[in-house]
Amino acid sequence: MFGVVSKPFTKQENTVIQTCVVACYGLAISGGFGSYMLAMDQKTYELIGTDYPGNTAVDVKNLSLSWMIGFMFLVSFIGIFSLVALRKVMVIDYKLTYPSGTATAMLINSVHTTTEVELVEKQISCLGKYLSISFLWNCFKWFFSGVGDSCGFDNFPSLGLAAFKNTPTYIGCGLICPHIVSCSALIGAIISWGFLWPYISTKAGDWYPAELESNDFKGLYGYKVFVSISLILGDGIYNLVKIIYSTIKETMNARSNQGRLPLVWVQEGDKISKLPAKEKLLNEVFVKDNIPPWLAASAYVGLAAISTAIVPIMFSQLKWYLVLSAYVVAPLLAFCNSYNTGLTNWSIASTYGKIGLFIFASWVGHHGGVIAGLAACGVMMSIVSTAGDLMQDIKTGYLTLSSPRSMFVSQLIGTALGCVIAPLTFWLYWVAFDIGNPDGMFKAPYAAIYREMSIMGVEGFSVLPQNCLAICFVFFFVAIAFNLMRDITPKSMSKFIPLPMAMAVPFYIGAYFAIDMFVGTVILFVWERVNRKESEDFAGAVASGLICGDGMWSVPSAMLSIMRIDPPMCMYIKPSLTYG
Repeated sequence: MFGVVSKPFTKQENTVIQTCVVACYGLAISGGFGSYMLAMDQKTYELIGTDYPGNTAVDVKNLSLSWMIGFMFLVSFIGIFSLVALRKVMVIDYKLTYPSGTATAMLINSVHTTTEVELVEKQISCLGKYLSISFLWNCFKWFFSGVGDSCGFDNFPSLGLAAFKNTPTYIGCGLICPHIVSCSALIGAIISWGFLWPYISTKAGDWYPAELESNDFKGLYGYKVFVSISLILGDGIYNLVKIIYSTIKETMNARSNQGRLPLVWVQEGDKISKLPAKEKLLNEVFVKDNIPPWLAASAYVGLAAISTAIVPIMFSQLKWYLVLSAYVVAPLLAFCNSYNTGLTNWSIASTYGKIGLFIFASWVGHHGGVIAGLAACGVMMSIVSTAGDLMQDIKTGYLTLSSPRSMFVSQLIGTALGCVIAPLTFWLYWVAFDIGNPDGMFKAPYAAIYREMSIMGVEGFSVLPQNCLAICFVFFFVAIAFNLMRDITPKSMSKFIPLPMAMAVPFYIGAYFAIDMFVGTVILFVWERVNRKESEDFAGAVASGLICGDGMWSVPSAMLSIMRIDPPMCMYIKPSLTYG
């Protein structure tokens, strides 16, 4: 427009740019500026009040730009190095979908391809059409704000009304993900919101006190968090053990592990020749630009050592051995979150943070446990969130034939920028507005919630409702049993066994996203039966359009929120069973 001629970005340059941007803004979410960090401040302490048992003035750490930036640098980079060694396993061997990463890659590829022009033009047209549909659908949902939301998804009738929350992103995920993933999520939604949670709700006043708030660990919320994590850990530990076992066998020059995992492993040797030419090219580019495992391991150990030494200086309540313990278990949790993100597109980093908050607050006890729990929450959440985002971007790089090392460096640069930009942006709001005022514009309700969680965590597992741990153990071993059955049964039967990791997410999140994914997978199933070739050519484009269009709506949505523009209409829907 200004007459300055520049060479257009290449496909890899566009991929690297988006990776850097995602890494940067991701820290604004996982940084806890509206949750665990804000929960430490004097303002939140006063908001809860001294009458709240366990809320003491000793457990206060006022916000400061210097320590927030320093803390972000200490905890944000470690997650990047935690799973670098497993990138081939996650992307090539397991063939995890990472729907958002796949959708981004298809969008980038669509504007850079030079082959199969006619087909690509149709795919681009299809992508653009469904991107517009997704964007307009969000506009419509905003205009009729509140559709289905009043149900709260806290009771049985919400399972049916969840369809009102149809989100284009998860309908698109259902079009990309294998059918077994979407069906597993739906099974998990039916088991939890259709049977388990309604049954436990009938025990209010017996298993746990009645009339508790929806986010109280002492009530139904405690079951939701710990049972979902039990399923995820059971599945994650099982598959991580299989990876380690397979790696040991390979290093001993033994036969590669041929066991069936939730998604198909790439077969070695002469079977590689049977892969499609396009997939072989993707694999070759992905593995040739290798990041040495020793480098990732050394960086992780070095950064963990630095953080173990400095974080206790920032938070005297969080002793060095507590920080070290967090970094010992963090790779397992990072693997679980990345694996779950690859299956369902849903990162539940905040759930891992809450588990860390509860455990470490209980570990420290009454003398500093509140601040220790909140700080540990930040450590855990940053690691698992960054690891999940990294794998999404690595999947994008894999599909766009981008250099893995370039992607890795871009992630580091974006993270470094985010460690400065995210706290600075928050600080602008902090000094300009009354953040945390329940009657103000920026209420920050999660700050009080996280502080109350940490206060409850000080009491230890005794605060959990009756039979919670027993139910958790049952679901932990159910996850392991499902994986064993997938390995020992014939392939014709094992492909119908649900994936525990996909089942676990709706236990905590709600039924709506599982229903959305199932709608997408039904559309794909019918499409495959009607015209398989067309579905293979255009299902990805439709899914990418839905996911990207939904993401684009976040910008005008944020602007409308900042300008305090309310929707012109609000529809209120209540379950029929609530009426006499």
